[in-house]
Amino acid sequence: MQSEQQYIDLYNNSRRMLFGHSADAMNAVRDRAFDDFSRLGFPTRKVERYKYTDMEALFAPDYGLNINRLDIPVNPYDAFRCDVPNLSTSLYFIVNDAFYSKTQPKSHLPEGVVVGSLNDFAGKHPELIAGYYARIARTDEDAVTALNTMLAQDGLVVYVPKNVVVDRAVQVINILRSDVDLMVNRRVLIIVEDGAEIKLLFCDHAADDRRFLATQVIEAYVGNNAGLDLYCLEETHAKNVRVSNLYIEQQAGSRVNHNIITLHNGVTRNRTDLVMAGEGAECRLNGCVIADKRQHVDNNTLIDHRVPHCTSNQLYKYVLDGEAKAAFAGRVLVRPGAQKTISEMRNQNICATRDAHIYTQPMLEIYADDVKCAHGSTVGQLNDAALFYMRQRGISLKEAKLLLEFAFINEVIDSIQLAPLRDRLHLLVEKRFRGELSKCEGCKLCR
Repeated sequence: MQSEQQYIDLYNNSRRMLFGHSADAMNAVRDRAFDDFSRLGFPTRKVERYKYTDMEALFAPDYGLNINRLDIPVNPYDAFRCDVPNLSTSLYFIVNDAFYSKTQPKSHLPEGVVVGSLNDFAGKHPELIAGYYARIARTDEDAVTALNTMLAQDGLVVYVPKNVVVDRAVQVINILRSDVDLMVNRRVLIIVEDGAEIKLLFCDHAADDRRFLATQVIEAYVGNNAGLDLYCLEETHAKNVRVSNLYIEQQAGSRVNHNIITLHNGVTRNRTDLVMAGEGAECRLNGCVIADKRQHVDNNTLIDHRVPHCTSNQLYKYVLDGEAKAAFAGRVLVRPGAQKTISEMRNQNICATRDAHIYTQPMLEIYADDVKCAHGSTVGQLNDAALFYMRQRGISLKEAKLLLEFAFINEVIDSIQLAPLRDRLHLLVEKRFRGELSKCEGCKLCR
């Protein structure tokens, strides 16, 4: 309980400050989250969903926190650019865990659409936030979600009213900035009402050579016949720890397309829980991981088919080099009565060295008899015959390996619906394989 105790003491000593800088809608669930965290403690490796990552060790260091909401001296509009050529976006920034509002971008959003500070929006629309905030991200089931809920003071809200289609993609740059080792607790709430559609691109970057611990909880509510495209790209550095929990609830006829891409990191643990609550819902979850040195990436997914006539697809691909370690655990749950479910889950992995390790655990749990479900997993090395074939035609061994790795990972990149983003990621993935993103200082290579 040593790791948990420092956060319990922190909350007890800073409770008044936490409440004083946050809206009532966020504070309403804070004490309950604290009680849940105190009861649960950090999960050990004996807990099935955390068996591949030592969570207690990640949270053991004594990180600083900006609970008093001191101003962070950075102008992200001048210092950072993550432009995707030929992709017109509405651009916003989150500095650590606070929405950056000092300089607002020129708005290209349709009337009624809100992209802004979660804390400010919760203060202005408490009843709306109260109906969604911390509803599917249950603190009584997960200690990391409880910790984030009890400490989060701001983040991002995306609200798309009924039948509004946001044609221009919304790009959010998450910047970690500090002069000392820092823990940030970022919250994201996405509400896409009936018939609405939006495309979101989240980019994670670290601006300073410090140890960062970032917890993030995203709740996404997708209404009847609504659509959400969510792209998450991580390019931080080896000292960064990222623990992100994504919760999605889909209603009837809705569509969700989620792509998560890890190009450079230290330790990353991504959890995705998706509930299909309405008939005819469709989702596609894709993941791409490129890791080397001693990087660690753990993706854990759960798709809960609660009603009939829903479709889910998952494809996660990993390329591991050096002493990298990674894991994929995917579970599809088909509940009684969820007939006519269609689900496919694939995890494919390449370990380029003997010291690289991947743990893979695809699972199907089916309680209905009229379904089409399949899952599969492969782990291997680069094809020796293909390498020999290319070398016989004058291609160097290094270049041949790069071409095979690039071709392997392209299936995930090609699934991205935004063509300019897809083209940009092809370039970034090639740079990553060539080692050009190994330092990844800030995001200057995205210029």
